[in-house]
Amino acid sequence: MKFKIGIERQRQIYLDAIFGKKSSIPQNYNSLEQLCRQSLPEKYFNYIFTGAGDNCGVKNNQEAFKKYEILPRWCRGLKDPDLSIHLCGYKLDFPILFAPIGVLELAHRHADAELARASCGTRIPMIVSSQSSISLEHCANIIRDVPWWFQLYFSQSKELTQSFVRRAEDAGASAIVLTLDTVMLGWRNLDLETAYLPFLEGKGIANYTSDPYFLACLENEIISNESKGKPSLLHILKLFNSFPGNILDKLRSKNPIKAVQLFTRSYSRPELNWDDIKWLRAQTNLPIFLKGILHAADAIKTVDTGCNGVIVSNHGGRQINNNAASLDCLADIRKNVDENFPVILDSGIRSGTDIFIALALGANAVSIGRPYVYAMHLAGHKGVEELMANYISELKILMSLTGCANIEEISRAGLVRCKT
Repeated sequence: MKFKIGIERQRQIYLDAIFGKKSSIPQNYNSLEQLCRQSLPEKYFNYIFTGAGDNCGVKNNQEAFKKYEILPRWCRGLKDPDLSIHLCGYKLDFPILFAPIGVLELAHRHADAELARASCGTRIPMIVSSQSSISLEHCANIIRDVPWWFQLYFSQSKELTQSFVRRAEDAGASAIVLTLDTVMLGWRNLDLETAYLPFLEGKGIANYTSDPYFLACLENEIISNESKGKPSLLHILKLFNSFPGNILDKLRSKNPIKAVQLFTRSYSRPELNWDDIKWLRAQTNLPIFLKGILHAADAIKTVDTGCNGVIVSNHGGRQINNNAASLDCLADIRKNVDENFPVILDSGIRSGTDIFIALALGANAVSIGRPYVYAMHLAGHKGVEELMANYISELKILMSLTGCANIEEISRAGLVRCKT
């Protein structure tokens, strides 16, 4: 971690202010979100911000943390708590991962590369999205010696799914994260009002346009015209600009149009079932985490398939309106799997206090999403590193104030459930 953490960071912020040096991002999440709302194009901000329907799932995630109060213990003689954990055979400095988020280029032109740099700078593992705007190999080259995971959507084509897994293995991924809850897009009012889907501009499909199997399929792709109209010139220019290669070859082959068409038809598998997951388990020796688990019965099935962990997640509230909050599902899942079975909490983390609550309810680690996207928009990888330094510092100070010498000592006994 390039930044100081804990009370040292707190002290540094106060000292910097004496010399007129300010943080690159605000401390408060709502202020962070508001600054991005003001500076991003509306359709870009909406795509990042929105949940399904009228955003009840997003609100549920954050409200869930307010149901718990922290019960401190004093005079425990703690000065320097240990925040490290062991996960998938690796010792991690902090119980945090960067959640996979597609089309990050909406927030920053070089977003995936910036996040990879932040991963390198903080030593927090990045879960590289299938819908990244640069290839997974490019991300891996930037991350270097920090463990990283690859997030996978199960394609209509098992051959394409297999190709992605092989590439992740060859590039050095430490684990595969299979997202279960996005077999089709949720009904997102804000995106539908602007009728904006970034993939149709060729954004977020770099892993596809760099994949040998996908490119081979393009040769047999025939352009259809279901809308019975013609796209605007601006749309065509954006699309062609997103696709690799020289402009004459792209005009001649029309591969950018074919690529978007093939991607939208094949990226997900609505009929995904547990037999498919068993098939995936047989394709790789890498640990596999299933992301999107909310029901304890599905967590038990995950164990039965031979997968190695679950990410308790409702996709940041983006898939189902009024979805159950991830945090509300965590304790029941933890209770129904072995104590050594990794459980990661995703969706709703907005502070170091939220991390503490998730760990107390049984998570081994958390993954953080929207906050780092906003921090990246404002200040690139340095903004993300500063955000993580803030969250980690708050967590470390909170551990000292509650008498927790290490992550294992954070427990349900340190929380009080609110009566109202």
